[in-house]
Amino acid sequence: MLRKISSLAIFTVALGSYVEAQDSTKKSPLVITGSVDAYYRYNFHNAKDSGITNNYTSFTNSHNSFELGMASVRADYTTGRVTGVLDLGFGRRAEEFSYNEKSSGMGTAIKQAYISVAATDKLKFTMGKWATHVGYEVVDAYLNRNYSMSYMFSYGPFFHTGIKAEYTAGNWGFMAGVANPTDFVTASFSKKMAIAQISTTAADGKLKAYLNYQGGKDINENTINQVDLVVNGTISDKFSIGYNGTMQSVKPHAKSSGDSWWGSALYLNADPSKTFGITLRGEYFDDKNAVSGFSSAAGLGTSVIAATLSGNIHIENLTIIPEFRLDSSKDPIFTKNPNEGVKSTGTFILAATWHF
Repeated sequence: MLRKISSLAIFTVALGSYVEAQDSTKKSPLVITGSVDAYYRYNFHNAKDSGITNNYTSFTNSHNSFELGMASVRADYTTGRVTGVLDLGFGRRAEEFSYNEKSSGMGTAIKQAYISVAATDKLKFTMGKWATHVGYEVVDAYLNRNYSMSYMFSYGPFFHTGIKAEYTAGNWGFMAGVANPTDFVTASFSKKMAIAQISTTAADGKLKAYLNYQGGKDINENTINQVDLVVNGTISDKFSIGYNGTMQSVKPHAKSSGDSWWGSALYLNADPSKTFGITLRGEYFDDKNAVSGFSSAAGLGTSVIAATLSGNIHIENLTIIPEFRLDSSKDPIFTKNPNEGVKSTGTFILAATWHF
């Protein structure tokens, strides 16, 4: 009897495998992806007595410590013209990304959650929470060639919660939407912000450009307007260039005028082989008028030049990133052990990202 049951089980498994093989061309409506990243950061000024890490950008605020960046899992489910997306993240990156939602417990882990409806092949509507369209870099570490983040990313928008429409016409793309104040999932009684994007791709696909915008009232009724440009150019299969320039104006509530901050960054990418690449990011960030969150972190308004050199060692879906970074400020915002203010600082990071 046991032998008959075993034979039946083997036949059932074999039949299931055969049916699956015959239907292997059918696309599954559910797609699961994910990633993990971790890093070690060492600041050469080693201001250990003061506890200062000499870090003013997102996600790497540590010194001489091994840290988990984020464990992330994303599910995309499509039925007909409707797609639902749930993107969860756990760790420092997820917490800092959703910094305004810390009081909501599990909400800090929801990076994105939205529903998209394709009204036509060219027109799509989306409602929910999604990562911002503004800027060159993104929250998921494995999608960036540098591990540490730029100042523009760190003090620009992280995400939007609202509704948007996207329209594609040949090589052009258009997006417009209405959202809560930047980086807020919930904002009862607050005024809303407008978001928009115009994108284009060259006929040969080697040049892509994105003009981005957000504008309206923030949670404190200050008037925000930000214009952002991203350009990606492919020179060859071994060399590419990226550029990001942004400017944000802030007019405080009940005042007739305001100030602005701006930044500009160039990304030089070389890939001599499939297993090794290198990226040099040069950034200038200007907040002399002390209107961004950077002025609160640094203690004053100033400008910073940052150069970041990152290696990318690829082993299948694993990328190892050794990185050297030099930050130089107009004012002594960095600290040298024990408590001496200095205008520049150097940092080494060893990071690893993995995705599936």
